[in-house]
Amino acid sequence: MPCLAKEVREDNGEMNSEQLKGFLSAGNITVVEAMQKIDANAKGILFIVNEECRLEGVVTDGDIRRWIIKTANLQQRISEMMNKSPKYICLKEIHTASEYMERMQINVLPVLNPAGKVVDIVIRDGSGSVQIPILAKHLLKDVDVVIMAGGKGTRLYPYTKVLPKPLIPIGDVPIMERIIGRFCDYGVKHFIATLNYRKMMIKSYFADLMTNYQMDYVEETRPLGTAGSLKLIEIEFGRPFIVTNCDILIDADYADIYRHHCKSGNMMTIVTALKNIVVPYGVIHAKENAIVNSMEEKPKMSYFVNTGMYILNPELLDCIPKDTFYHMTDLADDLLKQGMQVGMYPISEDSFLDMGEFEEMRRMEQKLNLKAE
Repeated sequence: MPCLAKEVREDNGEMNSEQLKGFLSAGNITVVEAMQKIDANAKGILFIVNEECRLEGVVTDGDIRRWIIKTANLQQRISEMMNKSPKYICLKEIHTASEYMERMQINVLPVLNPAGKVVDIVIRDGSGSVQIPILAKHLLKDVDVVIMAGGKGTRLYPYTKVLPKPLIPIGDVPIMERIIGRFCDYGVKHFIATLNYRKMMIKSYFADLMTNYQMDYVEETRPLGTAGSLKLIEIEFGRPFIVTNCDILIDADYADIYRHHCKSGNMMTIVTALKNIVVPYGVIHAKENAIVNSMEEKPKMSYFVNTGMYILNPELLDCIPKDTFYHMTDLADDLLKQGMQVGMYPISEDSFLDMGEFEEMRRMEQKLNLKAE
């Protein structure tokens, strides 16, 4: 796009024109492609421009999420769902951008010249992570969080021959402690950890911490799967509760996830992440008698994958068999067979960090701007 400005003003530095391209797109890209561009710029927003680089609309990650929940259509052109009344500031008024953005509660603002072309962008917040609104920091204070921390983590051998997976450090902080910290940011005060493998090491670690939350434990005598151990919990949940694996980080608005579950009528909500898979070969499409219809070079497929984070209604505990190896996916399948509503909360590919394998551990450290040990 030749109309791009040479730089964009930011509190913590400047962007060059190549970086600015990440905030602009034509309207003919798909929802999946828009999600990828939003992932790349890490600001949760994309501005739609025409061939002359005139501003036509805006789409946010929240707009895309609501679209997917409503339609499940990943191939819709972004121009069909964008907000056609985007906020912007004129070049001659750029000195008032900070005040305007504060008043409108926005973090990214395009700057237009007199012809309506995007010539600059002002960014108020330099962080690439989800920002937690002040009002959201207490919204989950009465919500219980269950952390599934009983697995052996065999994919992380030989690390997990020494440490249980929940205590594997990401940077200098164990992954389970990082997970707890994310929930504490939203006001969560009570956690329940289901334990099995090297359970005393986990209990000893958290016993030595000075915390402002309560940690209780449920101990398996044998592996019961990701849902089977929930049957061992003796407290009665008065509201929907959250269940999460101990090796993932979700970079999303946890309060919004919980609010969506409560409003949706779901019995279970699965947090899902977009996964794009490229077949590294040319694909042949054929019909009967081995007659080739067409060829497709390195096609890309997009799916939503299970992240390992769930919101469950309390009554679902009655659906889990006692003293039986039973996964969360088994519970979801059984609910669907009974005609009960299971929903999903979609997030982008880059918002899901999984520590299950060494390559993903390195990606997690890079995303968190940590130096690998």
